[in-house]
Amino acid sequence: MQVSIEATGGLGRRMTVAVPAEQFEREFAERLKRLSRTARLAGFRPGRAPLKIVEAQFGGKLLDEVAQDLMRDSFYEALNREGLKAAGGPMIEPKALARGQDMQYVAVFEVYPEVPRLDLKGVTVECPSCTVTDADVEQTIEVMRKQRRTFKAVDRAAADGDRLTIDFTGTLDGADFPGGSATGHTLILGAGQLLADFEAGLKGATAGAVLDIPVAFPADYGAQALAGKTAQFRVTVHEVAEPVLPSLDEAFAASLGVTEGGIEALRAEVRQNLEREAGRRIRERIKGEIFKRLREVNPMDLPQILVENEATRLREEARSQLTRQGLRAEDLPADNAAFRERASERVALGIILSELIRARDLKADAAKVRARVEEMAADYDDPARFVDWYYTDRGRVAEAESLVLEDQAVEQLLAEAQVAEKALRFEELT
Repeated sequence: MQVSIEATGGLGRRMTVAVPAEQFEREFAERLKRLSRTARLAGFRPGRAPLKIVEAQFGGKLLDEVAQDLMRDSFYEALNREGLKAAGGPMIEPKALARGQDMQYVAVFEVYPEVPRLDLKGVTVECPSCTVTDADVEQTIEVMRKQRRTFKAVDRAAADGDRLTIDFTGTLDGADFPGGSATGHTLILGAGQLLADFEAGLKGATAGAVLDIPVAFPADYGAQALAGKTAQFRVTVHEVAEPVLPSLDEAFAASLGVTEGGIEALRAEVRQNLEREAGRRIRERIKGEIFKRLREVNPMDLPQILVENEATRLREEARSQLTRQGLRAEDLPADNAAFRERASERVALGIILSELIRARDLKADAAKVRARVEEMAADYDDPARFVDWYYTDRGRVAEAESLVLEDQAVEQLLAEAQVAEKALRFEELT
């Protein structure tokens, strides 16, 4: 087999391959003989037709099949011989195929770039640290109380945080418009559920009040008929209710699944959850910092086929997410332009990490994989059941192994780098 390679700029390669005629003929003859054993031709019993008749009937199709298989196999054989690693499948340009002649074709493809540096020696990496405080615990419990609040009707002016029950009818230039009316609508004042002018007009209202509120719609409002215009709303306030938070007692703790130990046990559980969350955030911050530094010390061209494939995947992922949320997937850009920058970063990091893991011969530690799965399981009501379920699928385990390999690479790189610690409050970290 003869191989010649031409660089077409950057990572592009154009490889011309010639497979000897003898090799092609040998493969063609072997397949023709196998086919003749099962071929059904009129006037002959299965397997009894002469080879020349079988070839006359099926030779054209067989010729193409042999050529396709030989091009595929010889392409990867040529890559190995030349020490090249193709990024994605090649574009094959076959030349005229004739019996008794060498089979020639041209393969156009991109190769993976060289990774200049696989360490961070002497590079400064900022690493956050965080201590969960009593105030963090109390603030979290307060949020949990607000999430379980009830409301009590009051006879006073409405203030932020109150729940209002209202009817309203909107008009534009004296005429009703679609979506401009509602009956028995509830809102939390100050939560930004309605336009700013509408909520501002409700502040200080009391039950039984009838209000006329002018509301200016933003210029970029979704409904074109209302964008940039001012509508008039007639609003009837039926009820003003203030929030009532549950007491900090055993009943509150029990409502959150803490059946023993009361509030102190709840505080201990909240602290444990916050510390676990802080650990996750710190690990992700450090990983992000390491990845950022790796990219800085490894400027490189990227195979555009990989970038484009990743951008397509990201766009389809965004489309699926919008669809699941009931939003308009049609609003996404029709091409990959908006996703290419992120795709480039992901492709670059994938190339660097793959080469680093290979060069350092890293293997996913089984105990660390198990610990990572158990950490994920801690967010579920039945952690043991989650772990058992997770390990029933090899694909899921492979994902955990990939994360652990990244963590092990990050640990080694961090040990080599210059570490600059930065203390953060929990709210800053999250």
